[in-house]
Order: sequence, then C-alpha cells, then structure tokens
Amino acid sequence: MGFYKEFIITAEPFIPEIISSLLWELDLSGIDEEVNCIKAYSLPEAGLTDKNISDQLQKLVEQKMIFNFNVEEYILEDKNWNEEWEKSINVIEVSEKLIIKPTFREYKQKPGQIVITIDPKMSFGTGEHQTTKLVLRLLEKYVKPETKILDVGSGTAVLSIAALKLGAASALAIDNDDWCFANGKENCSLNNVSSKIDVRLGEIKDVLEKDFDIILANIQKNILIKIAGSIKEKLKKNGIVILSGLLFTDEEEIINVYSGLCFKLIESNSLDEWIALVFEKVE
Repeated sequence: MGFYKEFIITAEPFIPEIISSLLWELDLSGIDEEVNCIKAYSLPEAGLTDKNISDQLQKLVEQKMIFNFNVEEYILEDKNWNEEWEKSINVIEVSEKLIIKPTFREYKQKPGQIVITIDPKMSFGTGEHQTTKLVLRLLEKYVKPETKILDVGSGTAVLSIAALKLGAASALAIDNDDWCFANGKENCSLNNVSSKIDVRLGEIKDVLEKDFDIILANIQKNILIKIAGSIKEKLKKNGIVILSGLLFTDEEEIINVYSGLCFKLIESNSLDEWIALVFEKVE
C-alpha cells in the first residue's frame, strides 16, 4: 500500500471555487470541497508541501480576496481516487423543478422535473454550492423562450445547460480555464444541448457578440467589479444580469458599482451567508 499527502485548508472568508482554481495550478491528484474546508491531495513524488500551498493562498491575501488561511499537512495510506470522488458527488434537488445528477447516480424523474446530468471533474459547478443553487433558482424565474444567454466563468456549464432546459434559445458559455472548457463541452454533450450552447475558452473581453438578454456571472466579487463595464457593453437595454459568488458583506459595494453603470437592482436572494443579485440595464 502506498501513501499520499492530504492538505486541509481553511480560509476566511471561505470561497471554495476561488481557492480550488488557484490550487489546481499545483501538482495535485485531487481536491474535495467540504462544508467549511478544502481537502487537497498529492502523491509524495510530486514534492508538494504545506509551504507551496501557503504561497499560493498568500496571493489571495495580497489581492484582498481572503483575510487569512490555515494549511494542515498529513500523510495517509493511498486510496482509490475515482471511488472517493464518486462518493462525494450526489443527486442535488436544487428546487422542485431542477435536479442535478452525475452519470453514476440513478434518479427517478418526477412529472414536470428537469434532470440535468453533470460530471464535474475539476470544474466548479456541481450545483451543490449555495451560489450555484441561487442562480439556478433565479433562472427558473427569468428565462423566457428565445432568451439569449451569456454565461461568464461557466465552469461545468451547468447554468447554461439549465437555461437551455428551461427554454432559452441559446447560450455562450465562456471560461478561462482549460479544464472547465473541456468539461463544459462534455456536459453539454451529456445533456444533448451542444447545438445550442457555444462553449469557449477565454474571458468576457474576448466575446464579440452583444445584445444578450441575460448575462450570468457566478464569480468572486473583485472580478465582478472588474468586468462590470464589459457586462454592460454585452447586455441589451432592459436585459438582466444575475450575479453570484457573493457574500452578504459584498452586497453594498456591488450595488454601488453596478448602480453607477445604470443598472437597477430588481431582486436580491440569499442562501446561508451567500447572495445573488439581479440587475436590469436601464440605459
């Protein structure tokens, strides 16, 4: 039996999607997102230490994305990574209507339900995190026939897929991570919506199209502030933007920034300490 290293990472605030994406730059064998921590795994031959992880997390402190963090390192007996990963992914009932399941879980669909198949691999967006649930529930309300969607920081493409299943005409899902690009394409294929979702590798500045009816951005606060002007440019008049990846403490600053760009706040929803904001572009 071999051995592997386990790193248990906590941070304040705890933003698993941001922390995980940074950690994947290291030579890791796997990552598990727990309720209040992240567990990262590495083989001994990779030479990864708690200092390597701390150096990465310090970047988030310097960018004022987190205030502090802690890393604990352990050496454990080896495990079956695929088996452990599959154990952590379950069927998620986002609402009475929207259900998310991986390919390896069975679910008996009820009348009127929409079942979305997502195998997340290394991409954020299993549907389990509060921020993803908030956006999915809002999509049920705001997606109409012929809606044209732009999904920024799309991860697994779960939001785009849900929008199509709810009746949207098309979606452009864009992410600057290679793993997300590949996984987004796989999940679109699993759900038979590849013909209506354009999955791209890049950032919102790379999108030439405009006049989207709805723009989705489930990303960290600093990025939402940075791309606010681009969101306004790509959104049609009276179109809406749904922002998430936000904590209660981020609300005032986001509202001030977007209100200053002629966005009108029309709805705010919360789940635990997380929020999602809906703005309309008024001019």
